Amino acid sequence: MKPPPSETDSERARVSEQIDEDLREERERLKKSKTDVKLLLLGQAESGKSTLQKQFQLMYKPNSLDQERLSWRTVIYFNVVHSLKHILNTLEAWDDDADDGDDTPGPEDANGTRIADQPSPSTSLMDPGDMHGTPSSTDHSMASGSRSTPSSSGAIQIANLRRRLSPLIATDAQLADRLSGGLSVSGSGKGGVYVRSGWQARTIENGIGKVKQKRPNTSDKKARESASTEIPPDPMVEEIGRLLQACEEDIHALWGHPILLCHFLPKHISRVASPDYVPTTDDILHARIQTMGVAEHIFDVNIHGKSVTWHLYDVGGARGQRHSWVPYFDDANAIIFVAPVSAFDQYLEEDPRTNRIDDSLQLFTQICSNALLKSVHLVLFLNKTDLLRSKLDRGLKVRKYITSFGERSNDYETVVQYFRAHFLQVHRRNNENRRVLYTHFTSVVDTKATQRLLETVMRDSIFRGYLQSAALV
Repeated sequence: MKPPPSETDSERARVSEQIDEDLREERERLKKSKTDVKLLLLGQAESGKSTLQKQFQLMYKPNSLDQERLSWRTVIYFNVVHSLKHILNTLEAWDDDADDGDDTPGPEDANGTRIADQPSPSTSLMDPGDMHGTPSSTDHSMASGSRSTPSSSGAIQIANLRRRLSPLIATDAQLADRLSGGLSVSGSGKGGVYVRSGWQARTIENGIGKVKQKRPNTSDKKARESASTEIPPDPMVEEIGRLLQACEEDIHALWGHPILLCHFLPKHISRVASPDYVPTTDDILHARIQTMGVAEHIFDVNIHGKSVTWHLYDVGGARGQRHSWVPYFDDANAIIFVAPVSAFDQYLEEDPRTNRIDDSLQLFTQICSNALLKSVHLVLFLNKTDLLRSKLDRGLKVRKYITSFGERSNDYETVVQYFRAHFLQVHRRNNENRRVLYTHFTSVVDTKATQRLLETVMRDSIFRGYLQSAALV
């Protein structure tokens, strides 16, 4: 293709030099990318992958967390309102059972499954077997221990709470729409809200029409003060905050209702409902929002005096989204597989006949046996150990949900070692390349412990193994 006749020699020289410069930059980019580390966070939905990603962000790119801080206010309000809605649905089902004179009364979850009649135990950690009934996808421990019918005065109290809380509950759909941008997901569970990469900025844009750039800050307190003064308030979120403040006493009364046997009272409602509320880092770590698709996060990490670029991929873990992981398997260097050991009494939202521990083991089997991942360095986080301790302390019996646990002692150490042994067995059966599996018991909402662990995992487990496989050490 000839240059235009009007083009001068100097213009042709400038274009040629620009092409040469572009080629040099591309060569440098490709050369650099060969030393980058690509890390996948894999595991089922609600295993703690996104919380782990936040810990990476807090360690290696804290300013980015400050910049999205206000968007988490919407998430936290949604978490509170959605929980209240679920509790009221449960209590409504309880009332219906009492009115019908059921011989075995008990509350039902939002999907119509009787909580008190659950669980149908998993017969094997690797084979769900022949399940009976329709176990719920949620944690059944909240109400499964109670068999008494509510008194008429209790029913009146609940009805009054429902009436007074109805304006707040009505905001559930608004908050969900603000977060998802109207996105609906089929085949990924019932009633969940899913967000794509970049939802934080879009949430603020949708609320105020634009995002203002924030200055970096050195402390969590300064970051929250900066966020609260530099971005105009979202009118919808401000109104929901006022509703929360007005309903504070009713929220405490509902959450503490004796029928629920609830051990997690909303002790921070007063702070969360205040007009100048800006989420703390701890609030953000405990907030829950489900990932849609695959989100890439890039961090520059100094390891052994060398600056290395890490590409961290946080994936949606629901069954309907797992196909989206495969394109990232080709050039992955390492995987952190996150399995929630507290989920022994829970079932998949997408498939309420499958115990979540069974699903984690089946998914781990698929990862260990995948031909594309045979040389990938593998780290296993047996997560949510804090919740596991709490459930065991409250008297939940593992054998009631997983019958293969048998008559073993129901103490924490016995339970975690039992689950660990099953994951190690999966790895041994699918380890043709004799790769090492690094296993850790974790509670990734614990910032200090998690960050100490991540430094060790990244430096001594993943990065050293990566260098050895690349023949760089």
